[in-house]
Amino acid sequence: MTVTLYGDKVPPADDRPTVQVTAVQWPVEEAEKPTKRGGKWSFPPGGKWSRRTWLLAAGVTTAVLASAVGIGAYAYAGDVPRGTTVLGTELSGYSQAAAVEELRAAVERQAAELNAPLPVVVGDNTAELVPAEVGLRVDVEATVAAAMQVEAHVFERLVGSRTVPPVVTVDVDQLDAALKKVLGDDGRTMTMPAITWSGLTPKATHPKPSLELDPERSAQAVREGWLSGEPVTVPLAQIHPVTTAEEVDQMVAELARPAVAAPVTLTTDQGSMSIPPAAIAKSLVFTADDAGALSAKVDVEKLRTALGDDLAKVEVTPKNARMTLTDGKPKIIESRDGKKLDTSSLGEALLAVLPQSDDRRVTGTLTTAKPELTTEKLAGLGIREQVSTFTTQFSGGLSSPRSQNIITAAKDVDNTLVLPGETFSLNGHTGDRNYAKGYKDAPVILNGKLVPGVGGGVSQFTTTLFNATYYAGLEDVEHKPHSYYFSRYPAVIESTIFYPELDFKFRNNTEYGLLIDTSYTSNKITVSIWSTKIWDKVKTEYGPRKNITKPKTVHLEPGPNCIAASGSDGFSQSAYRVFYKDGKEVKREKFSWRYAAEPRFICGPKPS
Repeated sequence: MTVTLYGDKVPPADDRPTVQVTAVQWPVEEAEKPTKRGGKWSFPPGGKWSRRTWLLAAGVTTAVLASAVGIGAYAYAGDVPRGTTVLGTELSGYSQAAAVEELRAAVERQAAELNAPLPVVVGDNTAELVPAEVGLRVDVEATVAAAMQVEAHVFERLVGSRTVPPVVTVDVDQLDAALKKVLGDDGRTMTMPAITWSGLTPKATHPKPSLELDPERSAQAVREGWLSGEPVTVPLAQIHPVTTAEEVDQMVAELARPAVAAPVTLTTDQGSMSIPPAAIAKSLVFTADDAGALSAKVDVEKLRTALGDDLAKVEVTPKNARMTLTDGKPKIIESRDGKKLDTSSLGEALLAVLPQSDDRRVTGTLTTAKPELTTEKLAGLGIREQVSTFTTQFSGGLSSPRSQNIITAAKDVDNTLVLPGETFSLNGHTGDRNYAKGYKDAPVILNGKLVPGVGGGVSQFTTTLFNATYYAGLEDVEHKPHSYYFSRYPAVIESTIFYPELDFKFRNNTEYGLLIDTSYTSNKITVSIWSTKIWDKVKTEYGPRKNITKPKTVHLEPGPNCIAASGSDGFSQSAYRVFYKDGKEVKREKFSWRYAAEPRFICGPKPS
């Protein structure tokens, strides 16, 4: 056999080193072969295997092996085996650092070709990607490392050459975003299995597979096909939901329909009640996870909502501690524990009996339900003395609609407890003040004039409450004075209200609880705040009235909606809330307002 070795660069023909090895074979009979005894070889006398012959054979073998070792050393001189090319660039015999430098230079020389638009096919759509925009590049260091790896026999390297494909990297996220634009609307999201309710009828939604890109498979296809010179076909993955259409239909037949076929009896140690099919339908929920596995559960909170007041048959509502004033002193009405269904296992227990046609019973456990405000907590809130009080007067007696509205609001707010840090909203507390709640039609200001409106007069109660909290030193959160000045109210520090746009809010910015106490006579409304006193006193200092304007006379069409008014001056003014502690002023707050001049409304035509 003849083996020819070549160096890094192709040398002239007559310069190529050649080693020729001729294989020989000696036919030897078994008896003539030398033997080894005691570590020494012995040769049969007169035999063909003389010591000289044996040494000659050994010498030939050693020469062959030495030649092979020399050939191997020559073939693997440097870090990169000889005969290795990458991207058309020979790296034979280079050190690793030199190979990296050589390959990097080759990549730079081929930059235009490597950055040429890459045609891709995604579904039925074709497009061209700019390699740099998706992070597609040759990893030079990794490619050289791959070229240094030797996997074949040395002699296969000596008689030929090898081409090492470059190691290609790509930004998977950028590539996926670009390919999604190519795919466009041709993709398909997974239709999840579902069971919904139309009254007591379950409606099945059968699943459908998605047709979408798989980012890792897309990246692999682009890496492998980038330098092939051919368009790269990006595969699409069809992903099926775990639950099949047949399984959805089975769940409808074996669970959903039987679930609402009859009521379920819930038994507790407090009594029993029936859970009707309508409540079951509202609480039996079917959901699919991300893989499309459909499951069912009873949402106990939805069940509680659906049962509503019926739960009172087995539950006892806890009662908060309350406070009232008795003989001019705060008195606590103790709290009371309640009984509430333990929901931790109720849902699973109910789900277990819903497929059954008979013996539809579950047992519920009642646990102690503590009130939000216990007697002990209320006792520790420090409500012990009156810290402020304010009174305004009204006319017409208790029989007038306006007076009735004032008293209705006062009764609603009486004995209201405001905890430390809590914000009180008058609109939030009373809700819409309408006829159903006992409010009457009385004059309100609307679009600059007095007109009949439900709840008229509640602004007087609002002003009284605002002043009580103002002189208690509590934080003003929201209030708005009237458009016109009314002499029955203190200027600037007064408030109107209109549901839901205009509200009055204050915050209990103390560490103590506070109790709102309301009282009334036939011509007065009083609001008092009970808590622990923080300030020695709070008083108001007024600035002068400025920018005074006179009212105009306006004639209105007579009728039930026309309310006459004598008019009032307009002006601007500031009021200062001054806080005193230990006999000294410690802070002051400024309140300013501009009143418009209220026209003199006359119900009748203008005199000619």
